[in-house]
Amino acid sequence: MESEVERKKLRVLVAVDESENSFYAIEWAMDHLRDVISAEPDTGRAGGLLTLLHVHPPYAHYVYPAAAAVFAATSVPESVKKEREERTAALFTRALQICRGKMVKAETLVLEGDPKDVICQAVEQMHVDLLVIGNRGLGMIKRAFLGSVSDYCAHHAKCPILIVKPPRESSTSTATATASSK
Repeated sequence: MESEVERKKLRVLVAVDESENSFYAIEWAMDHLRDVISAEPDTGRAGGLLTLLHVHPPYAHYVYPAAAAVFAATSVPESVKKEREERTAALFTRALQICRGKMVKAETLVLEGDPKDVICQAVEQMHVDLLVIGNRGLGMIKRAFLGSVSDYCAHHAKCPILIVKPPRESSTSTATATASSK
């Protein structure tokens, strides 16, 4: 008799951005969670659902002086929208290649807003079982000033969260880099 965990399709959400740490988190998730999110052809059971989420920060509306009057730019230039769409398409192309290489099907989702809030809202609305997010490895002082999406999600997401830290540099590659820079 199958256990409840084996019967349930797990919903895994991986938050992605353009950083290398984000792609490392995708690869880590594929390597370590493939058994719970990929389909099982031998048994006919469907796998879980993997969603790759990218959040666009909201457009900043600027105030421009024009002669004696001041006006706010409320519309977003078409060129800015086009560039954002192209960068997002490139991001998902790379992320989906990683998934295909590991034989895992994934869906993509793009939302807009403050990333930390939007990720936590998506987790709740989609009934996600596990959130996977990369960590930039900010120090304590930078994290205090800049904030940390992963830290915020760890405290506010309504599901378990897996924070994937960046890989450590090996001591030989660090020594080589130091020696080559002299």
